[in-house]
Amino acid sequence: MSDEAPSQEITNTSDLRAVRLKKLEELRSAGYDPFKLNAEQAQTSTQARAMLPEGEHEGPEVKVAGRLVAIRLMGKASFAKILDREGLIQLYFKKQDVGDEAYEFFKKLDLGDIIGVEGPLFRTKTGEETVRVTKFTLVTKALRPLPEKWHGLADQEQIYRQRYLDLITSEESRRRFQTRSRIVSCIRRYLDAQGFMEVETPVLQAEAGGAAARPFKTHFNALDCEFNLRIALELSLKKLLVGGFERVYELGRTFRNEGLSRRHNPEFTMLEVYQAYSDYLGMMKLIRGIIGTICTEVLGTDKITRYDGTEIDLSGEWRVAKYRDLVREATGRADWFELPKADKLAWCDANGVETDPKGEDFEVTNSVYEKRVECNLIQPTFVTHLPRQLIPLAKLVADDPETVEVFELCINGQEIAPAYSEQNDPIEQRRALEIQAGEEIQKIDEDFLLALEHGMPPAGGMGVGIDRLVILLTGAPSIRDVILFPSMRPEKA
Repeated sequence: MSDEAPSQEITNTSDLRAVRLKKLEELRSAGYDPFKLNAEQAQTSTQARAMLPEGEHEGPEVKVAGRLVAIRLMGKASFAKILDREGLIQLYFKKQDVGDEAYEFFKKLDLGDIIGVEGPLFRTKTGEETVRVTKFTLVTKALRPLPEKWHGLADQEQIYRQRYLDLITSEESRRRFQTRSRIVSCIRRYLDAQGFMEVETPVLQAEAGGAAARPFKTHFNALDCEFNLRIALELSLKKLLVGGFERVYELGRTFRNEGLSRRHNPEFTMLEVYQAYSDYLGMMKLIRGIIGTICTEVLGTDKITRYDGTEIDLSGEWRVAKYRDLVREATGRADWFELPKADKLAWCDANGVETDPKGEDFEVTNSVYEKRVECNLIQPTFVTHLPRQLIPLAKLVADDPETVEVFELCINGQEIAPAYSEQNDPIEQRRALEIQAGEEIQKIDEDFLLALEHGMPPAGGMGVGIDRLVILLTGAPSIRDVILFPSMRPEKA
């Protein structure tokens, strides 16, 4: 069977819509409801096909429903295909089976219409499971045509703005978002089995804490004050550790009023998980368990192939390397951390590393890390012992107080999950937050510090960017390809 649409002389979209509107009027004039209240879908396409075992040529009756995506008219008999949530199934319409009037009605249907059909299964000469339609119903009339000839969308912006059309026309896109859903479900199951409790914390916050990022602001009319959309989930979850919930996690939307790029979207999904009586080493075990379970239960493999053909191996032992060692290796300077800032800036200038010359010494070094180290960490690597200035919410390393007990898990050249041994000393925590805030002391979350003074057990905490994880595990080219409706500039009228 060919998946070509019936030939139509009218190609202009507005003209096609006018034709369909006329058909709509005719249906209603004839007393037919073109937008049914309900329709029976006893089987999905996958379930129906499975009811015709290999080698069998005749099968039982089924009732399926979906969107017409292909029609081939052939006189007194025609083939069609419908798409439901699990894929395609072929239909066979024969005038003798459905009756003359119904067959003429079928011939007036358009691609994009949603129908329900019933009839016995049979196998065609080419071996395809097919429904021999004995009865069908137009469930929903589509007033606009599908993208040209079932080839899908070519305009990348249209894909993001009209994701529903992308999902109809691109099997790859459908599978990617279905995989994303399974990944999230798998994470929940794994954490629940480990004794963690899922919670929900406020999206609107008086102080946007837990990360260094610019927040979105809004006015809370009922309270007549300014609030922020959260930039992290951290502080509220750590308050729950104080309250005695020793293992908590949240999968939630997070908002940062910053740039758009292949790896950044201002609205994204974050998993944050906190475990009392643990530390960053305990979080290493946890993330290994999470990703390993996803590989087993969702992907069916622990080998991932990048767009350039490079294989990423998620099995075996993962590399553990200190931040300073990686920077020394990338710069070729064993004495990098003893160099004055002017020499570091000179190295950056000579090697094409953009950095702010007015930035602090640690910020210059971090520019080198981001542009010469992180992007080259393709195989799984735990980068540990980061500078304390970068992460004020973590414990200091006992024998090296210039670094903190953290890791950043990098895979495929990007950070997937940072984790800390959480700071639970309220005096040290205040000092670190004041240094980070600088002159803007009013931005310190006093409510969090108040909670900390009541005593928080030692804990490990971790954040996982779900969008980046899905990019990694599905091979998507961009963060916009794993977010159903990514942030876009509104179209002009």
